[in-house]
Amino acid sequence: MDTGINSQDVRLLRATFRVALRAAAAGNHPFGAILADVNGEILLEAENTVVTDSDPTGHAETNLVRMASQGGYGSSLGKLTLYASTEPCPMCSGAIYWGNIGRVVYGLSQERLYSIFGSAGGRDALIVHCRELLSHGERSVDVLGPALEDEAAEVHEGFWRAYLLSEDSPDAG
Repeated sequence: MDTGINSQDVRLLRATFRVALRAAAAGNHPFGAILADVNGEILLEAENTVVTDSDPTGHAETNLVRMASQGGYGSSLGKLTLYASTEPCPMCSGAIYWGNIGRVVYGLSQERLYSIFGSAGGRDALIVHCRELLSHGERSVDVLGPALEDEAAEVHEGFWRAYLLSEDSPDAG
């Protein structure tokens, strides 16, 4: 399948996988996001912080939009690309839209994530594709993905089963 991504997109998408692994190593869910300019320079990186911040809104993309907004990128966000290790959820898609980001490139699709998550006993699937959600805005956001999906899935392999088992154990929490 032709995803429309270029070599710069591939490089930056792979960088989000490393950020996602860093999030998991810090005790969070394995999701990462990067904000880059048109030349491929990484401006910001954000990890998922749901667990360590005890904040269900601490998704990598939402954290990145907050950082960008507070970091003075406001007027240039429409020219920047948000790279996400996994397809942005509905909440993150809203943050991307309201943050005025003009382009999104993601790795793992929601279906593939939930197939990994679900096989580990996961719950709480809310599948609304970011492309679909963002298509309802008055301003267009270019969305590319899924891309490098097998590589993106590797970040999640084994994580969710171990995480959910630790949540369900008598000593969890």
